[in-house]
Amino acid sequence: MGQARSPLGVADLQRVAARGWRAPEEDRLGDWLLRAAGGFTGRANSALVVGDPGVPLPEAVAAVARWYADRGLTPAAMLPGVQARSADAAFAAAGWQRGGTVLVLTAPLGAPAAPAVPVELSPTPDDAWLATYADGGTLPPAAHQVLTGAEDVVFATVRRGPVAAAVARGVLTDGWLGVSAVEVDPAHRRQGLGTALLDALRGWAGERGAHSVYLQVTEDNAPARALYRRAGLIEQHRYWYRRLPG
Repeated sequence: MGQARSPLGVADLQRVAARGWRAPEEDRLGDWLLRAAGGFTGRANSALVVGDPGVPLPEAVAAVARWYADRGLTPAAMLPGVQARSADAAFAAAGWQRGGTVLVLTAPLGAPAAPAVPVELSPTPDDAWLATYADGGTLPPAAHQVLTGAEDVVFATVRRGPVAAAVARGVLTDGWLGVSAVEVDPAHRRQGLGTALLDALRGWAGERGAHSVYLQVTEDNAPARALYRRAGLIEQHRYWYRRLPG
C-alpha cells in the first residue's frame, strides 16, 4: 500500500467521521456540531470545532458550555489540530482543560488481503460482540444507538467457540471506510486477529466502492499504532479534547 494522500482536508474528513459515529442528539452552532449521547464516548459527547461558529469565540465557548450543562454532561470540545488553533486558545482562556492527543490515520484502501482467520460480518452487533467491546464493563443505553446509527455499517467478529476473541466496527461514508471499536481479548492477542479484522473490513468496503480508510488512535497506544503502521496507515492530523472542570 502506498503513502496516503487524502483527497479531503482536515475539516471535511472530520465531518465524514462524525457522520460515521452519530450521536442520538445533534445540534449546530454555526459550523460547529454539538453532540450528546449520555456520556458514551468522547466523540459522541463533544462539540466538533471545525469552521465558523457564527458568533465571537468567547460567546461560542460559553454557548457550548451551556448546551452540555443543560443535558447534565461535562462540557467538552473536540479540536482538530492547527485547524482549531484560535478556538483552542479561546477554550483554554475560559479554563477548559486539555486531554490527551488522538491521531487520525488514513490510507488508500488498496487491494485488501484475504483475512488469515475467519471473520464474521454482520449488520448488527450480537451479545458476544458487545461483551468484548465493553471489555468486562456495561455499555450505556445510548451505545447501541451510536454503534448502529450510521447509514452503512458492519460489525466484524473473530470467534473462538462462543467467545468473540476480536471485534471491530466498519462504516462507509462517501467512499471512506471508517474503522473503530477494535478490541482483541487479552487471551487472544499477538495472533494476528487485529490484522484479520482490518483485512475483512477493507474487503467489505472495497466491494462497495470505497477508496480510502481512516481510523483514530490515541497517541499513547503504541501496540495499536504499530498494527496500523504495518497496515499502511499514516497520520493525517491530530486532535484533542478540552473539558470544563466541574
